[in-house]
Parts: sequence; structure tokens; C-alpha cells
Amino acid sequence: MIPLTPVAAIVLALQTASSPRPPTAPNATTAVAQRATTPPVIDGKDNDAVWRLAPVIKDFRQFQPTEDGAPSLPTEAKVAYDDQNLYVFVRAFDSHPDSIKKLLARRDVRICCDQIKIVIDSYHDRRTGFEFAVNPGGVKRDYAMYGDDQQEDDAWDGVWEVATQVDSLGWTAEFRFPLSQLRYAHGPSNVFGFAIWRDIDRHGGERVGWPVYRPSRRGFVSQLGDLVGLEGLPAPRRVEFAPYAVTKNVPEAGFQHNQKFDGGADIKYGITSNITVDATVNPDFGQVDADPSVVNLTSFETFYQERRPFFVEGTGIFSFPVDCSAVNCGPEGLFYSRRIGHDLSRILGAAKISGRLASGLTIGAVEGVTKRAEVGGATVDPLTNYGVLRLSQDLRKGQSGFGVMATAVNRNVDQFTDGLRDQAYVGAADFRHRFHGGTYELTGSLDFSTVGGSAAAINATQRKSTHLYQRPDNHLNYDSTRTSLSGNSEEILLTRRSGFIQGQTSYLRRSPGFEVNDLGFLFSANQQQWNNWVSLNWTQQTKTFQRALWNFNWWQYWTTS
Repeated sequence: MIPLTPVAAIVLALQTASSPRPPTAPNATTAVAQRATTPPVIDGKDNDAVWRLAPVIKDFRQFQPTEDGAPSLPTEAKVAYDDQNLYVFVRAFDSHPDSIKKLLARRDVRICCDQIKIVIDSYHDRRTGFEFAVNPGGVKRDYAMYGDDQQEDDAWDGVWEVATQVDSLGWTAEFRFPLSQLRYAHGPSNVFGFAIWRDIDRHGGERVGWPVYRPSRRGFVSQLGDLVGLEGLPAPRRVEFAPYAVTKNVPEAGFQHNQKFDGGADIKYGITSNITVDATVNPDFGQVDADPSVVNLTSFETFYQERRPFFVEGTGIFSFPVDCSAVNCGPEGLFYSRRIGHDLSRILGAAKISGRLASGLTIGAVEGVTKRAEVGGATVDPLTNYGVLRLSQDLRKGQSGFGVMATAVNRNVDQFTDGLRDQAYVGAADFRHRFHGGTYELTGSLDFSTVGGSAAAINATQRKSTHLYQRPDNHLNYDSTRTSLSGNSEEILLTRRSGFIQGQTSYLRRSPGFEVNDLGFLFSANQQQWNNWVSLNWTQQTKTFQRALWNFNWWQYWTTS
């Protein structure tokens, strides 16, 4: 038996003591999965025994261009499962199969053509999930979703299989999703959030789905149907171990060569079916796509998307934006994983635990250490420890919730790196609450930060473009001798989420000393914002248009000093 760490033992204790999920709403649109005694062959054909037994999903409805309209072409689907996989078969009927395009592209690239998409909310939290899409040519796309409003992370690449066929009836897609790729609460039975979308490209961009999706309502995962019949799913013990070894022949002066060896490993262990521990020792990210070239002529930092596999999984769990309204939503947030490790300062080791308990508590923790980097005997990046903790509790079946987040950075600075901050801490809390039948949502956050270091380090912090304490028109207390800097940030948003009239008003304030760039991403402190958005939505097709939207945006910025 593999021994559990203290953190893992605490997680197991919390999960054991947690209450069961609330029962499914009796009026929910449901699909039933059929247990397979023999797994189907993934070939795009429905001649397997399980597909003759599985109940048929037929009630597809159009949502584009007409919300809840009758589709121009019928669609049918079936769902099956066994102890290892979830299977989905979709039949997209088409009276002109010779007009179906089978174009090829790289994975995760959205091109024209028809498409079938499967959406799975395996936690059944109505806020997070996974999207798996394929076109008739077999081009795959997948995304991790978080936040309900279809916030997608396209850097996530799951392990799954699909086969497509074009025949005399139209085209088909047969999917196999390993249960090890899905996280769910272990129990005698499970309910997954579930949806199927179909795009009919040549019919004016027609889109149909099961269950009916309503664009006039904000929220995506919360509109999924329920997949029931999942009885006795096992708790897979996901164990992955991927070591590597590298040897380099490095030329030196003259004809000398220095042979260098390096190695490390990535480890993944599923404590339970919904809690996973990831660890990495001296990782090698050589297989990750290079960042795009950017010419930045501003005084502000360029934001790069995270693509390293260790940090990609569970991205939504650690999301804590500090400026994201309907008018302006940028990359600023409390956790920017690209801070941990770079070309000079490699990661010595890192560990992450992430998942969701049956009680609705989502947990995430990251700990990482980067090595000291030197050039010519001088330190350019000191030994540094990074820590992140994120907790979020769902209430009222995901309609409300609250959470906290804490980050910490500690650097072992020396005479060569005296200009770097040696410590940085951030603590924050957030909440969300939907009311009036989900029509309105109130969200907010409160963040505190403090950084410390030598007078030279804090002086440089005050003078950075993030703060600009030295500006004569700022009226700030610029002190070149101070050794710490503290600040806070507050944000509140009120949103009308559905109906003909939708809108949002939000207010954001950041004090001059607010600083999170040691482990987060922030463009500017000393700022106040008032953002307003109103939208009129015509979602029913008329003789004049398929759908129409009218938006009004107004925002204002000013300083806090």
C-alpha cells in the first residue's frame, strides 16, 4: 500500500466526513447511460451490442440562429460505460452526405465544417467541466472549463479517443473517455452534467444541442442536462510515472568536450477519484510549444499563456482574477504560474494537490522550489520557494459560493540579488451569489498584499510602472528608505444574467501599494474603475435577421491618491 502524506490524509478525512450530494432536481432533462458488458470498438459504427441496448437521445433543439427552434436535420445519441471508460455514439443525419466537408487541421484548431461536441461536468458542480469536439475529418479539440460562463483553457489536452464515419445517412462520431481523465465523487451511483452540441455549417451556421441551450441566459455549465444510470463506478487509482534522462556533449575551449547528464521525473497519483497529487523533480519542459515572438515597446510586462503540463491541469481551481468585468477582462490575477521557473532558474521540485470533495469544497495547493542561478559566480536568481493555497466552497447547488486564497514567495537573496524582494505574501477572499431565480448575480473580492526586502528592492518596487510613486502628480508618500510595502484591492460586480435586457455594473479599487507580481500578474495599482454594460438581445429569428444584439459600454478610470 502506498503511504499517504499528511495533506492526503487530511483530504481523505474531509471527504469521508462530507455529506452526500443533493438529489437531482426532478424536472431536470436527463439521459440514461447503459452499462456495457463488452466494450464497443471505437470505429464510428454502431454495430456493437451495447449500442443496440442503450437508450436513444433524440430531443435536440436549435439554439442558433433560433433559440429553442426546430433543427433542420435530426440528431441521435447514445451513452454507455464500463469500469474503465465512458462511451458516446452520435448519429448526425444528413440528407446530402456528399456535401459534408472533411477538412484536416492541427489539434485544437477550430476550422469550418460540421462539428460534434460532448460536454461533461463530472463533478456535477454546475460550474466546471470538459469539452471534447470533433469534425467529420477526425480533428480533435478539447478544453477544460471553469467559472460556468464557458471560460475555456485550450492548453489542457486530455487522453481520449474518437472515430468518425461519413455514410449514406450522414456522419457519425464514436467517443471513448477514460474515467481516469474525469474527476468525480466515488459512490454507489453518480450523476454527471452532460450535453451534446452539433454544428451544421452549411445551414447558415446552425447549431443544435441536447438539452436545449439558451443563449439569452448567461451561464453554460449550469444549463447542462443530467446523465444518470452510472452505477458502481470504481475509484480509479491513477498512478503515472514518467522519468527522463538527458545527456549533452558541451564543447569547451580548444578541442575539449564536457559530457553532462541530467534527469528527472513527473509523478501523478490519484488519492481518490476526485483528488489528485502531481509532483515533479527537475522537470524538463522541452516538449512544450515555444512562446510566440512579441515586440513589446511598453513599460508593462507581456502575459504568456501557461502550457507546461504540470501547471495546466486544474488551472480553473487556482483562478482568482483581480480585474474581470463584462467590459474589461484581462489576465491580471493572484496566481500566474509562469513565475515559477524559467530558463535560468530551473525548478528543483514541485508538488500540487487539486480536486473537489463531495461536500462542494474545491481545494488546490502548489509548492515549488527553484534553484539558484548564477552567471560567472554571481547570483542572478536566488533559491526561491513558492506556495499557493486555494479553497472554494459551493452552496445552493453552485448558485452561491465563497473562497479564500493565499500565496507566499520567499527568496534567499544575497549581495548580488539585493535588489529583489525577499518575501511577498497575499491573502484574499471572494464570494458569488445568484438570486431571483438565477437572473441576477452579485460577486466580489477583497485582497491584501505585503512585500518586504532591502531598501533598494522596495525603492525599485515603488518606481516600477505598476506603482510610479515618484510621479509628482501622484501625491504619494514616496520613501526611498522603506523596507516594506502593503496594499489592498476591492472589487464588486452586479450582473443581470438573462432576459432581453442584460447588463452589469462593477467597481474596482486598488491602493497604491497593492503588489502581487511575485506570484501573480498585475499591470497597475493606484487605480479605481467604474464599468457599465447594457445589452439588448433579440434571439428569435425574423425575416430581417437571425439574431441581433445591441451593446452599450461605458467605463471610467481614475487614481486612488
